[in-house]
Amino acid sequence: MLETERLSKCFGSLTAANNVSLRLEKGERRIVLGPNGAGKTTLFNLLAGELRPTSGHIRIGGVDVTGLTVDARARLGLARSYQKNNLFNELTVRENLALAVATATGASSRLLNDTLADREIADTIAETAALTGLRDLLPMRVDWISYGARRQLEVALALATRPRILLMDEPTSGIGPAMIAAFHGLLKSLPRDLTILIIEHDMDLAFSVADRITVMNYGEVVFEGDVGATRASPLVNEIYLGGSLADA
Repeated sequence: MLETERLSKCFGSLTAANNVSLRLEKGERRIVLGPNGAGKTTLFNLLAGELRPTSGHIRIGGVDVTGLTVDARARLGLARSYQKNNLFNELTVRENLALAVATATGASSRLLNDTLADREIADTIAETAALTGLRDLLPMRVDWISYGARRQLEVALALATRPRILLMDEPTSGIGPAMIAAFHGLLKSLPRDLTILIIEHDMDLAFSVADRITVMNYGEVVFEGDVGATRASPLVNEIYLGGSLADA
């Protein structure tokens, strides 16, 4: 479903991603781990089309998308949530979702009121809000809701486009234990045919949702395996935590 082949990105003399090759099957939950500066966000920016690679290829569903724009990749089913909120704070949760759905369906040229009146768009908003626990917050302005709810809304915006592949950049960053538990439940509830690639720092969450784990260091993939192999890997312990993952 999502594949990179020897993907590299250089910024002058700095190689931020070096010959990264990944392959995610349909419905796979893949976690990307690594210390700060490992190249994880650069990888996501390359996958999303926000950066052009120095070399290598990216494929979605077998289609080479290396030269395609962000919106072209979105039309092929790729969506992304960000580490930092990218929301319209002065609009309501419902209006933010309406804009995401309208953009995905080609109805973005309409006035917002017309978009909200569209039955199909309204149904998608309702379904997405229910899935992400935002139903009661739909009429509230984004700048009135909690930080944790905004993180949920980021995910909801991506899901509202009905993607085939979802990239999530540290979705639990800055939220408390209770919200992390709720987010864990959200991930478990997502459709199993949705392919998800997540950069995550919370080890409990990573180990509980991952089918496979990829570890990056200095721009390179240095390890890939299932949860058990990751816990047992001396290399992963050394470069990521400097200790044991056995009890994580």
